[in-house]
Amino acid sequence: MRIRRAVQADLEVLVAFIRDLAHYERALEMARATPDQLRESFFCDAPQVFCDLVESDDGDPAGFAVWFLNYSTWTGTHGIYLEDLFVEPGYRGRGYGKALLVHLAQECVRQGYARLQWSVLDWNTPSIDFYNSLGAQAQDEWTGYRLCAPALQRVALSS
Repeated sequence: MRIRRAVQADLEVLVAFIRDLAHYERALEMARATPDQLRESFFCDAPQVFCDLVESDDGDPAGFAVWFLNYSTWTGTHGIYLEDLFVEPGYRGRGYGKALLVHLAQECVRQGYARLQWSVLDWNTPSIDFYNSLGAQAQDEWTGYRLCAPALQRVALSS
């Protein structure tokens, strides 16, 4: 297998992976990102979000990791937040997901980042078991929150 940074020619593959992930996570209707939005996010002059692809020995795209930098005031360092990790069903169980996580962990170590973190849906026991097998620690004491429309608009307009 080979891991490489996504390029513009991969846009069709990225859209398909995003839709496949959304389908797996039972939220296909929420996957609305367009190729133009992805192009602007991943391939602009100063991207703030990154995408790495894992390819099979034959060069076929097998999965991807979408990530960005976060920051910890406690450690005084950046970290990587893994937004999406997805491996096509036909490639699961072959080490592709682990290879992507190893790749990102190596990036953290190389850059002096203190953390690699992500979220997982509470019903996704295959992924939870996999993450536990790596020694990842669940952050059960934290509850994630999100503002989305219309609440996001309402808060933005409040004073």
